[in-house]
Amino acid sequence: MQVSLIRKLVSKLYVQILIGIIAGIVLGYLKPQLGVELKPLGDLFIKLIRMLLAPIIFASVVVGVARMGNIREAGRVGLKAILYFEVLSTLSLVLGLAVVNLVKPGAGMNIDASHIGTDSISSYTSQAQHATIADFFMNIVPNSVVGAFAQGEMLQIILFSVLFAIALAKLGARATPLVDMLDLFLHGMFGIVRIVMYLAPIGAFGAIAFTIGRYGIGTLASFGQLMISVYVTSLLFIVLVLGAVMKLCGLSLWGFLKYIKDEILIVFGTASTEAVLPQMMMKMEALGCQKSVVGMVLPTGYTFNADGTAIYLTMATLFVAQATNVHLSIWDQLVILGVMLLTSKGSAGVAGAGFVALAATLSSMHKIPVSGLVLLLGIDRFLNEARAVTNLIGNGVATIAIARWEGVLDFRRATAVLGGEPADSID
Repeated sequence: MQVSLIRKLVSKLYVQILIGIIAGIVLGYLKPQLGVELKPLGDLFIKLIRMLLAPIIFASVVVGVARMGNIREAGRVGLKAILYFEVLSTLSLVLGLAVVNLVKPGAGMNIDASHIGTDSISSYTSQAQHATIADFFMNIVPNSVVGAFAQGEMLQIILFSVLFAIALAKLGARATPLVDMLDLFLHGMFGIVRIVMYLAPIGAFGAIAFTIGRYGIGTLASFGQLMISVYVTSLLFIVLVLGAVMKLCGLSLWGFLKYIKDEILIVFGTASTEAVLPQMMMKMEALGCQKSVVGMVLPTGYTFNADGTAIYLTMATLFVAQATNVHLSIWDQLVILGVMLLTSKGSAGVAGAGFVALAATLSSMHKIPVSGLVLLLGIDRFLNEARAVTNLIGNGVATIAIARWEGVLDFRRATAVLGGEPADSID
C-alpha cells in the first residue's frame, strides 16, 4: 500500500521537480565545481522550450484573433490588457518602495562608491545606455518577419501575428481552412511541449545546482535582509494585490496557485518564465479562458506586466542608495517611480533584463552611483527566482482578469478546475 502511494506521488511532475530542486541545492553545496558544470542541463531545457515559443505564440494569436471575427473586439481586449498592466505595475512599484523604506536593508553598510570596481557590470551598463524608450518602440517592428521568428523576438512576433490575424479575419470564410490548419498545428506544438516537460526536473536540478555552486549559500547570508525583504514583498503582492484581483473575479487565488504548482516550481528552479509559457497557455485555456484572450494577454504580459521585476527594481535601487549613503527625498523617490514605469518595460527581451533595467534606472537618475550595482551581482540570481515566480503568477491572474472583464471566462469551468476537478473531465 505504501509503495503504491509513494509511486503515485513520485509520478506527479511537481514532486519530481521538487526532488530535482532539493537535489540540486545539496549537490551545489557539497560539490560546487560539479554544480557549476551542470549548468548545460538547465540551459538545454530552456532552449528546448524557446524553440517552441515563436510558432506557438504565432499560431495562438492568429487563431484566437481570426476567430473573433470582430476586429474592434481584439482592439478592446488589447487596450484593457495594457490598462490592467499599468495599474498592477504601479501597485507593485509602490509596494516595493514602501517596504524598502520601512525595512532599510542597505542602511549601515556605508559603502564608498568611488572604491567599487565596475568591470563586472560593464556589459549591463552598456546595454542600459542603448536601451532607450525610442529603441524599445522601434524594436517592436521587425526588420524582417523571418528574422523575428529566428531570433525569438516576442513583441515582433505578436505584432506580425495580430496584423496577419486581422487580414485573415477580413477574408471571412475563405480564410477558415488556413485558420483550422493553424489550429491543428498548434495542437501538435502543444504535444511537443508535453514531451519536453518530462525533462523539467532535470532542467531544474541543473539550474539550481549551478546557482548554488557558482554563487554559494554564503552569499545568501551576506545579503539576507535584502533577500528576505524582496521575497516577503513579492509574497505580499501575490496575496494582497493578486488575491484581491482573483476575489473580484470570484475565484480562489490558492486554488489557482495549486493549479499551476508545476509551473511555479519550474520557474523557481530555472529562474525563467519563458520555460513555462506554452504550458501556461494550455492551462489557461483548460481553465476556461477564451483562446483569443490567452493568445493576446499572456505573451504580451511577459513584456508589459513584470510585477516581480517592478518590485525588484524599486527595492534594489533604494538598497544601493541606502548602502552608499545617498539621501533620497520623497520627490526623488516619486521620480524614480515614474522612471521605472518606463525602464521596467524598455529592456524587455534583453538578456538579464531585470539587471539591465536597474542599470538604466540608476543611469537616468544621476544621483545614485551605477557602480553600486556590483553589490547586487552575487545575489541577483537568487532574487531573479522571486521576481520570475511573481511575474508568472501575475500574468496568469491577468489573463483570468481580462477574460472575466470581457465576459469570455467560462466561470463554471474555472470554479470546478480551481476546486480540484481535472480539466479534461469537465464538459
